[in-house]
Amino acid sequence: MAFTRATGKHRARSRRTRRGMSAVGAATLTATGVISALAAPAHAAEPDTRAVGRTGLAQALTVGDSLADAIDAQAEAQHHAAARARAKAAARRAAEARAKEIRAEKQRAARAAERRRLSTFRLPVAGSYITTGYRTGGSLWSSGSHSGVDFRAASGTPVLAVGAGTVVEAGWGGSYGNNIVLRMADGTYTQYGHLSSIAVSVGGTVVSGQRIGHSGASGNATGPHLHFEARTGPEYGSDMDPVAYLRAHGVNV
Repeated sequence: MAFTRATGKHRARSRRTRRGMSAVGAATLTATGVISALAAPAHAAEPDTRAVGRTGLAQALTVGDSLADAIDAQAEAQHHAAARARAKAAARRAAEARAKEIRAEKQRAARAAERRRLSTFRLPVAGSYITTGYRTGGSLWSSGSHSGVDFRAASGTPVLAVGAGTVVEAGWGGSYGNNIVLRMADGTYTQYGHLSSIAVSVGGTVVSGQRIGHSGASGNATGPHLHFEARTGPEYGSDMDPVAYLRAHGVNV
């Protein structure tokens, strides 16, 4: 009697079927491994510090931090040095500006003092006084009256310019003897007569208080003294009150 293979679940699997099952099992294992890995993320993410140490990464990080700190410190020092340099430069500029301002102030003060000196009037004979007044009458004067004032002065006493001016006459003046006429800075004129000597020349300039000659008794004079006139012009006959003239210029007469 012949035997036949039973059908249904008792049939043996074919080779092709076994290979498929093997593939399915491998896939299942792979999936199981992936799932297991996903199920424990903390364990998977935990760093292996021993491995980091073995690679020298920690040392590299430490050296890098130290270098960065050194660079930062150097930059900070350079910043402070630059700030100090700017402050010193600013202080130097301020000091130079102040020194320039002080020099300018001194120059202005010197110019102001010079202007005051030039514009200051004084007596033609220091410390002297008037012995014969303006418009005094008498036969001593051809016009019948005194056209100026006489200051007491021994022969050889220095005669001074009463203010700044220019010499327009210096020499013999007839009855005035040796005389000097100055055109003053304000446009008026002053005259100095009966001199024993003359120390200036025509065209020269004088300043207030400068010695222009010495007193004497030359010309029409009864004794040594200084004849002083104030005039509106350089010529005789343009005289004005010399006392009022000097007082108007701040001189105590």
